[in-house]
Amino acid sequence: MDRGDVVNTMSTLAVALTGNPNVGKSTIFNELTGARQKIGNWPGVTVDKKVGYTRHNDRAISIVDLPGTYSINARSPEEKIVIDYLLNNKLDLVVDVVDSSNLERNLFLTVQLLEQGIPVLIDLNMKDDAERRGIKVDCRKMEDAFGMPVVESIGRSSKSTKKLLDVFTGTVMDNYEPSDRVKAHIAKVEEIKASSKSDDQKNEEIIEARYALIDTVMADAVTVNSVGSDMSEKMDKFLANGILALPIFLGIMYAVFNITFEWIGQPIADALDAAINEDFLDFAKESLEAAGVADWMVSLVCDGVIAGVGAVLTFVPLIFVLFFCLSFLDGTGYMARIAFIMDPIMRRCGLTGKGVMPLMMGFGCGVPAVMGARALDSEKDRMVSIMVTPFLTCGAKLPIMALFAAMFFPDNAANIVFSMYIIGVVMAIVAAKLLGSTVFKDGGSTFLLELPPYRMPDMKTVLLETWDKGKGYLVKAGTIIFAASVLLWVLSNYNFDGPCEIDESILATLGSWMSTLFVFHGFDTWEAGAALISGIMAKETVVATIGILYGAADVSTEAEDAIETADTLLKTGMASSFTALSAFAFMIFSQLYTPCVTALGTIKKEAGGWKWMGFSAVYMFVIAWVVSLLVYQIGRLLGF
Repeated sequence: MDRGDVVNTMSTLAVALTGNPNVGKSTIFNELTGARQKIGNWPGVTVDKKVGYTRHNDRAISIVDLPGTYSINARSPEEKIVIDYLLNNKLDLVVDVVDSSNLERNLFLTVQLLEQGIPVLIDLNMKDDAERRGIKVDCRKMEDAFGMPVVESIGRSSKSTKKLLDVFTGTVMDNYEPSDRVKAHIAKVEEIKASSKSDDQKNEEIIEARYALIDTVMADAVTVNSVGSDMSEKMDKFLANGILALPIFLGIMYAVFNITFEWIGQPIADALDAAINEDFLDFAKESLEAAGVADWMVSLVCDGVIAGVGAVLTFVPLIFVLFFCLSFLDGTGYMARIAFIMDPIMRRCGLTGKGVMPLMMGFGCGVPAVMGARALDSEKDRMVSIMVTPFLTCGAKLPIMALFAAMFFPDNAANIVFSMYIIGVVMAIVAAKLLGSTVFKDGGSTFLLELPPYRMPDMKTVLLETWDKGKGYLVKAGTIIFAASVLLWVLSNYNFDGPCEIDESILATLGSWMSTLFVFHGFDTWEAGAALISGIMAKETVVATIGILYGAADVSTEAEDAIETADTLLKTGMASSFTALSAFAFMIFSQLYTPCVTALGTIKKEAGGWKWMGFSAVYMFVIAWVVSLLVYQIGRLLGF
């Protein structure tokens, strides 16, 4: 058994939390378990698996936070996980967390669980939100109506959630059974299922029966006093306004990207980069040389290991800051509005409204963009998003575009770079359409959305979510780029006869082989081939590799230094290896071809195997090859 699974022993109370999305379930889980959590994936899928531990009244408690779901019809990975887990594991307590301010929608899952013979403790969470809306629930009457224990909580209050532990340790579900009303409902559902009606008719009647039961329970146990429009409704009139919604959203995302890549994240990343690749690298090199370590070992440690790990670590501040901003926005309830606002536009691209966030993140870095696909509802949407976001112009591709634009298009550099962004977006849209109608045709796209009320995020939850996502990038992606960095060092310093100059290395040989693929593209030199190979390790290394291979040392990989770098490279004779047209074709290929190994490793993790990582690497390479070929050959025919 997995160490993260709930273990039901005499000393351990096994608890599972279930409920709709946005009901505060994860907030309760984080309050109860704190840092005592294990985060992973459910077997065979990329949906988060969260297991936490705590102790109360001398009793060890193991808690599973099941994925949020609106139903248990087993149509989505989340639904299948929830019903399979609840039916196939022996649990002491199944806690159905319900949003007290949206009872009718939330109790639908409660009724489904009771139909499956799963006794539940109903936790009416967000009691404060309900009271502000004039909603009051009589817990005793609801207990009588369902025959199940009912408690109230405020998930953001640590005092309130701690009281839940008293309920957990003091509740014995064997003492409860469904009420006569629920038993009659279950009998009616079984009667409908056994009838000769069509499946659609059966389904419609069962849904009607469920809501009929919910209506009778609410009539007995719930009173509503009108208090006028609440704050969320007032804010939506502005933030979700048909005219202002999109500009406001773009402004918020602009602020998020500035916070990440300009104001906070990038300065930290630059400081970390300087600390690792200057101070620590110099220290390590001097220490190793002083200790009499062989030159090849010094080079391996400094140019391979430290440089490789450093490349990953310098991305970490950006990842953490970006995920913090997105987790904070999600906690406010605004992220659901973004999906609602963008759904009509995203539908034309073959995705639902929730697909906009991974695409937006792709302009910063492909790794969080691929990871961001977890938020999408259907497997089809997740896979399509994972496969198309690497087409976008991430920050690592920008130095390539800026360099070539400054060198070969000095009078129109900004327009040329902008065209690369447009090409990336267009190809992502085209690929989404094609993949959605071919490779992932069988997966249905759904868009079930409930707008939660606006609220101040629970910072503990925001920080824990940020840490979970950032740690996943650091551990998983970091190991892959570490290995690739060492491999590239070996390839650029050795051939089959031993140590050698770079132009005689295995990398040069591989570059020559690679260059044969571009005979009709205008950039069939071994240097260009070697640069593209190094770009698979990390796109930034394309510029650095070109500088080294053409004899221009200390070439900057920063986009803002592109003009100075271009002038340096022009003096080395690189300009004779490219024409303006072939340089443009090279830029397009660099924009569209195989993602870097960090992104590939993330695709393997998120898509669930080597097959999809390989598919992504190959199909993007093929598309890049075809598009850049067409651009070069059509350009020649037009006289460019």
